[in-house]
Amino acid sequence: MAGKTRKEQIEEMLLEDPNDPFLRYGLAMEYVSQGDDAGAVQRFRELFAVTPDYVVAYMQAGQALVRLGRDNEAREAFRNGMVHAQKQGNQHAFEEMQGMLASLDE
Repeated sequence: MAGKTRKEQIEEMLLEDPNDPFLRYGLAMEYVSQGDDAGAVQRFRELFAVTPDYVVAYMQAGQALVRLGRDNEAREAFRNGMVHAQKQGNQHAFEEMQGMLASLDE
């Protein structure tokens, strides 16, 4: 994998294990780090199709959607993330997304 970008390396690993949620999350975050929020949102959606309870991804997807000006979709991402966070007992993530949701509604 020498000479390949981190994104390319992750994409290759996903070919071998397409259901790996950590790799899918990592790929989405590579898109975020490159400033490609639309690409990141698509990758987060692919992650949710495989692992719908990956809480931190909802927060990141919501933030990317906010940056894209897609506030209604961001609200949906935060709400879905809050549901999964609550199911997992992840109060910290729940409260963070609750705050992000509230800031959209101000």
